[in-house]
Amino acid sequence: MLTRRHIRVKVMQSLYAMGQSKSDNLDREKKFLNYSMERMYDLLLINLQLLVAVRKHAEEYLTKSKNKHLATSEEKNPNAKFINNVILKALEANTELKSFMSVETKNPWILDSEYVAIIWKSIVESDSYKAYMDAPSTSFKEDKDFVIHVFKEIVAPNEQLYDYYEDTNLTWVDDLPLINTALVKFLKKMKPTSSDGTAKLPSLYKDIDDKTFAERLITKTALNIDHFSSAIEGKTPNWDKDRIADLDKTMIQMAICEFLKFSSIPVKVTINEYLEIAKEYSTPKSSIFINGILDKLSKEYAEKDELNKIGRGLM
Repeated sequence: MLTRRHIRVKVMQSLYAMGQSKSDNLDREKKFLNYSMERMYDLLLINLQLLVAVRKHAEEYLTKSKNKHLATSEEKNPNAKFINNVILKALEANTELKSFMSVETKNPWILDSEYVAIIWKSIVESDSYKAYMDAPSTSFKEDKDFVIHVFKEIVAPNEQLYDYYEDTNLTWVDDLPLINTALVKFLKKMKPTSSDGTAKLPSLYKDIDDKTFAERLITKTALNIDHFSSAIEGKTPNWDKDRIADLDKTMIQMAICEFLKFSSIPVKVTINEYLEIAKEYSTPKSSIFINGILDKLSKEYAEKDELNKIGRGLM
């Protein structure tokens, strides 16, 4: 689920925070980095839980309507297509998700049920809900397509939910796009056999290398920060070193670390990754500025045979 780019962003944020606070407590920052990434996984599961909670809310609503003293014919015989949606029921039956939900501190919808009601109201008022409920028949594909549509067009863009996540955990704002993409991919992969509750939830890391990449990158950059800072000097003739944006400096230091300390990452990949991160997180001109410095440094390291790269195509 976590991409290398997002891992780099998390490391960048941690190193930047260390620099701003002038802290040298690397162990504490590494613990926070790991916590921040683990909380990303919480966000994924919380979003899945939200879909389960909405189905349960709808079911309770129908039950209350049926038990009204003067219930109408429609209320006595409600359309139960939504609460019988096979995808929603499969999520509710999922053993991994149920295990996570059993930890009350990680299931916010118990106390913050008003957001469940907000999402449910938005769904009911949508044209897609009316079309889905009025369709004479249903299938696994139709149920899945409907849930994916609901998440992409109603849940994910909801501003009140966005504000709620921002208030709960500030770093989640940056994480949401990745989490939303991962959740949709998971839903698309669900099969009819998923109804038995055994569908495997996405993993936080693709493999063990990705899991260790974050810790190695923050450690090697932090421990060599002075050396990497000195490498930048003289490469910015039109800039005083004190005028370089701190965030840009952090990205350049991380890139130098990858040049010299990570033998399996091609130079071009490193440069491209930090240019894309700069476009999203720094000033409009930062990517051009960073590209110029990294291009000079990579050529100098190559000439001096200092690039630590193994294998073809890595230079």
